[in-house]
Amino acid sequence: MEIVANDASGTYRAVYTVSIGDSIFVIHAFQKKSKSGIATPQSEIEIIRQRLKQLRSEVKNAQNNIT
Repeated sequence: MEIVANDASGTYRAVYTVSIGDSIFVIHAFQKKSKSGIATPQSEIEIIRQRLKQLRSEVKNAQNNIT
């Protein structure tokens, strides 16, 4: 899911909000600076992938500690 907000200083995106169990996590948010094109920059996508991988690992570890 992507949330987009606009204000006088620019456009902001909260990218890849993820629902895991009863929780919702915002993986990454950034200001869109490009004046041309609508694609998310590859560097931002890599940050999102890295954080999602880390979050999944942390959730899995937390679940293992409960049981």
